Amino acid sequence: MSALFEIQNLHAYYGKSHVLHGVDLVVNQGEIVSLLGRNGVGRSTTVKAAMGMVEATGSLRFKGEECLGLKTFELAQKGVAYVAEGRDVFPTLTVAQNLLLGEKRTGQSRWNADDMYRLFPHLKARQHVAAGVLSGGEQQMLALCRSLMGDPDLIMIDEPTEGLAPQIVALVAEFLKELVKRGVSVLLIEQKLDIALKISQRVYVMGHGKIVFEGSPQTLQSDVAIHKEWLAV
Repeated sequence: MSALFEIQNLHAYYGKSHVLHGVDLVVNQGEIVSLLGRNGVGRSTTVKAAMGMVEATGSLRFKGEECLGLKTFELAQKGVAYVAEGRDVFPTLTVAQNLLLGEKRTGQSRWNADDMYRLFPHLKARQHVAAGVLSGGEQQMLALCRSLMGDPDLIMIDEPTEGLAPQIVALVAEFLKELVKRGVSVLLIEQKLDIALKISQRVYVMGHGKIVFEGSPQTLQSDVAIHKEWLAV
């Protein structure tokens, strides 16, 4: 597989607080890669730094081009999408209007609103409803779908299943697998180990702002020491 997205020696800071300490991470073309770890270890900071939202040093390469220091919208234009934790939708706009805002402005896209409604029939039934009155699960679906409307090659998703009912979690997992079928690579931050290990090709575990494990889901499942030290609650 060829590397699509490469982070090397990434350090990130909130003011004087040094949060990331030399993170190295790769997402290859056609992969779902999960970034695991307890809350507060730097997983969200990693993707925010990659998206130009946090002060950072090091190297970030997308499709072989150095991108660290670019603004968030510039990365989006290059084909990197980010779905933040917290279901960030435009509450006063309808579902259809939210999707329209995310639409790619030039050239052809792999995705359109009909694709989104097929993947998530809940949204089709609610397409003329204001996003602010949707359930938490429906808002999460909408946030994921809106990011896809820009036709990214890589999507970074922070805790997409948090607080969702089991049937909606299963829908999100199927959605992520559908992305890869259409040529979109995924970097997933996820607390639910069963979901992450089931759908990922590779996983990273983070602790104290560093990567402490990288390998296959099968290798992680059999590594009792890593589970105990960095994942067990």
